[in-house]
Amino acid sequence: MSLGQLALELIMGFFSLLLFTRLIGKTQITQLTAFDFISALIMGELLGNAIYDDDTGVVEILFAISVWGLLIFAIQLVGQKSLTLRKLLEGEPSLVIKKGVIDRQALKKNRMNINEFQSLLRDKDVFSFREVEYAVLEANGSLTVLRKPEFDAPTLKDLSLTLTPKSLPILLVSDGIILDQDLLKIGKDESWLKTELEKQGYVNIDNIFCAEWREEDGLFVIEKNQLINES
Repeated sequence: MSLGQLALELIMGFFSLLLFTRLIGKTQITQLTAFDFISALIMGELLGNAIYDDDTGVVEILFAISVWGLLIFAIQLVGQKSLTLRKLLEGEPSLVIKKGVIDRQALKKNRMNINEFQSLLRDKDVFSFREVEYAVLEANGSLTVLRKPEFDAPTLKDLSLTLTPKSLPILLVSDGIILDQDLLKIGKDESWLKTELEKQGYVNIDNIFCAEWREEDGLFVIEKNQLINES
């Protein structure tokens, strides 16, 4: 196999997998179930074997990925309409702690020992079983925890404090470059931005690593000389 042919097959395989990943949806990336994990392994194996097989060309690679991708997509489509198939492929959440009591049968069913359970709890900043009212082991292996009222963090409503609305921050300068589209989102222009920066003592935009705007806080600026430079 020539280097040119190999490069072409790698490029085609890369963009085919990228397209396939976009088609199956974002939740499949963040919530990887056992079915998704196996599918991803087989897809990678198909692509790897096809690329380094001298008898396999670009057409065969695209055909293999397309057939497997369509199969997965079809199963997911059917799973959206069939609760039985969805449970079979994705599994079901398990209530492993109910009203502060650990369900040992649920742990055994999921083949989880106490140390693994403690590790999942610590990922949720829970260091003692006594703090947990309910805990659900999700189908993708993650743990959802509801603390007991006495261990739960108080909210502003609980403390009867004034509620202040919050907005998402918007990046207006990135690595010395003004982001005009983001300025338009907040109804401002470049002149306004430069004026605001000058008020804070920032004259040269090229020296700004990033500048972030939030309605309730105003402009937050980080200069390049404030960064840690590792040699």
